[in-house]
Amino acid sequence: MAAPPAASTFLAMLRSEGLTVVEVGNWEAHNRNHKGPWGPVYGVMIHHTATSGTASTVEVCRAGRPDLPGPLCHGVIDKKGVVHLVGYGRANHAGLGDGEVLQAVIAETALPVDNEADTDGNRHFYGFECENRGDGKDPWPEAQLLAIERVAAAICRHHGWTERSVIGHLEWQPGKPDPRGFTMGSMRVRVGERLRPTSTYTVQVGDSLWSIAVSHLGSGSRWTEIAALNKIRDAGALTPGQVLKLPKK
Repeated sequence: MAAPPAASTFLAMLRSEGLTVVEVGNWEAHNRNHKGPWGPVYGVMIHHTATSGTASTVEVCRAGRPDLPGPLCHGVIDKKGVVHLVGYGRANHAGLGDGEVLQAVIAETALPVDNEADTDGNRHFYGFECENRGDGKDPWPEAQLLAIERVAAAICRHHGWTERSVIGHLEWQPGKPDPRGFTMGSMRVRVGERLRPTSTYTVQVGDSLWSIAVSHLGSGSRWTEIAALNKIRDAGALTPGQVLKLPKK
């Protein structure tokens, strides 16, 4: 059973993963907790917004719509990869979904097909809305995909989860299409690689393949070392063939 961390810890987790985070209004206290509990939490759910325009998208996700009060997620990930925190606590993002999917997320096993809507997802998932029209044509910039990867990894790292605790709305609630434009399978691969800091990473920048071998990092929430490593990896700030090893601590 996983309890959500304090809002300050949540913010530190995201920033330590190398993310640019914008705090919107009183996000730490903006929630729907009066409608029911938030937690225990079991996973991270990714959505697309079906909108365009960062400012208006963030405001809708913060305030909600006439038919659905906000917050509509915990954070909005814009096209540049900036995370806008709009709420913390219970949020109107997941709705009712398949209880068998939730059990698979908890067990971190393969997801079944979502064919029921019998379980409250707002209670059990972190939710992130990603700015995209969701028409299959609107592009997903690499900076945005990288931010999704980092957000999911930061939360999974804190709770000791694997990438199997990261799902899309379309895998939770029957009839939902989001996120559309990339596959959750490919995103889970990315999250899994980021969560394995003691493995060897192969990073492609242009036509060069650079290998970063990391040893003696250890496991757990050593955010500073992990964030530094990921920043170097993502920037490609290495000579081809160079090996980076962190000192034993």
